[in-house]
This record gives sequence, structure tokens and C-alpha cells, in this order.
Amino acid sequence: MEWLPTLWFIVIAILWCGYLFLEGFDLGVGMLIGLGKSTEKRKRLLLNTIGPVWDGNEVWLLTAGGATFAAFPHWYASLFSALYIPLTIVLIALIFRAVAIEYRGKAITALTRRAWDLALGLGSLVAAFGVGAMLASTTLGLPLNENGDRIGGAFAWLTWHAVLGGVAVVAFCWIHALAFLRLKTDGPVREEAGKLVGRWLPVAALPMLLWALWVLANNNSTLAWVCLALSVVALIAAGVMGRSGKEGKSFIALGVMLLAAVAAIFVAAYPVVLPSTLDSAFDLTVDNASSTPYTLKLMSIVAAFGVPLVLAYQAWSYWVFRKRLREEHIPETHHVTSIVK
Repeated sequence: MEWLPTLWFIVIAILWCGYLFLEGFDLGVGMLIGLGKSTEKRKRLLLNTIGPVWDGNEVWLLTAGGATFAAFPHWYASLFSALYIPLTIVLIALIFRAVAIEYRGKAITALTRRAWDLALGLGSLVAAFGVGAMLASTTLGLPLNENGDRIGGAFAWLTWHAVLGGVAVVAFCWIHALAFLRLKTDGPVREEAGKLVGRWLPVAALPMLLWALWVLANNNSTLAWVCLALSVVALIAAGVMGRSGKEGKSFIALGVMLLAAVAAIFVAAYPVVLPSTLDSAFDLTVDNASSTPYTLKLMSIVAAFGVPLVLAYQAWSYWVFRKRLREEHIPETHHVTSIVK
């Protein structure tokens, strides 16, 4: 089954699209809570908008990494060993972020609460930048030799295209969070988010489009150019519908902009999964980096049953918690006295 490696390349691209779309807005909300200036009640409101879904969104990251490990072990080995330091930092950032979400409400003093806010904001920012840098590296290249080993020092991965990818994901997460808050909240938060989206949407989306253009410049593909054109159209539609008060359609259009841009990147990169900046002969492709046909066949059978269940459960959770929130819904801060002595 020679088509299975291509199928799993598409599946992994879809998993990354799902992660950036779903985790994008809650990483952005984390940045707004930890690095923005808001009242305590407003921060709690923002946290409540992502409270029921943020940990479920991270499943997409774990699944994308696991699928890469199982379907393309050579891709996984070269990428993760070359990016060992930045991915370790991303992992630490995600840990700080998760702990901060759980523990900021248990802080007794304003100082400790502020510390948890910083952990949440910086953890979200570093995680978003690291994921963007990693994806840019896997689409634009790392200094790999014929064995798939990185050449250069520990920071050989820190290139201009890695920085662009990091900035692109951070900027998208920020604007995506504001679009999400327009959809999920009511009152002053909704109004302020709408103003910021209307003002900064083109600027925040520009790095993502530049990243896609960079990949397309190195790998010309008609289908990729079509996807990029669709991304630009969706961006324009998001702005127009946002100004006319159609917040739901604007949010969906912004998501289409992301999905089309990421699709353009992966379509242009295919069949290379990890290019070498030293010599194109050292590139890892869907053929020389994939697992055996038996492994891919078994994975496909399991995924055919497991993925629909996960999608159904996550869709149900979003439906259950679909109502808008206002600051009036958030109770005043109060201390709880433990009955345990």
C-alpha cells in the first residue's frame, strides 16, 4: 500500500491544523491573562472561557507527536533530536501553563496570584513560539547530514525562518483569542476584543502568510497557491464580517484562513517531511522516513475507530459550554476555610 505514507502525512497535517485552531485561542487567552492588564474579575472571566476545553485541546499536540513517532520514525528522530533544547523548553512552558491554570485560583495573596498569572502568560507565549519554530523548521529545513543528524551547535535550529514561524503562531494565537472572546463573552470584554480584532487582524495574520510564501517560493505547487489564495480571501472575509457584527462567521473565516495557510505549507512541502539545508539529497521524505506498510495499516484501522470518537466527544463538550459569559457571572473573590484540622 504505497499510498499509506501519503495518507499519514495528510493526517499529521490535519492534526497540526486542529491543534493550531483549537489550542491557538486558548494559548492566546493565556497570554492575555498573564501578560495583559486586567482586573481580577476580568482575568477570571477569561480563564472561564477556556476552562472546560483547554486540556482537551492539548490532545491534538500529543496525537500529532505520537502519530509522527509511529508513522514516520525517522522524521520524528531527526526533528526531535535536532530541536531537543527548544522542545524541552516548550514542554516546561506547557507544564507551567497547566499548573498555573489549576493553581491561580488557590493563591492566597495578590503576589502569588500575579506569579501564577506570569507563569500562565509566559508559558502560553513560549509554547506558541516553540511550536511555530518547530513547524517552520520541519517545512523550511534544518542542517541535517546523510544520517539525519543535526550539524552545528545546540542553537543551529535558531534561524530566521524558525523565528518567523514562532512569531506567526504567537501573532495568530493572540488575534484568534480576541476573535474567540468576541464569540464567547458579552459586555465590555466583547466590545474591546472587537475593536482590537478590527484594528490588528491584517497585521497579526501577516507572519503566517509570509511563512507560507517562503515555503511556496522554495517548492512551487499550483494546489498550494490555490490554498494560499483561499487563505487571503478568508482573511478578508473575516475582517469584513467582523466589522458587520457577524462574529461567529468571522471566527470561522479566521479559522479557514489558518487551515488554508497551513494546507498551503504542507502541500508545497510534500513529499519532503524534513528538508536538509546542507544538501537536498539528505532530505527526509514520506517514502524514506515512514514506517513499514504493516505498521501504517494497523494505525489506519485504529484511527478509523478512535478519531471519530474523539471528535464527537470534543464537539459535544464545546456544545455544552457554548453560552456567552459576562463579568457578572463571576462571583467576588473569597477565601474558603478548610474544615480539615
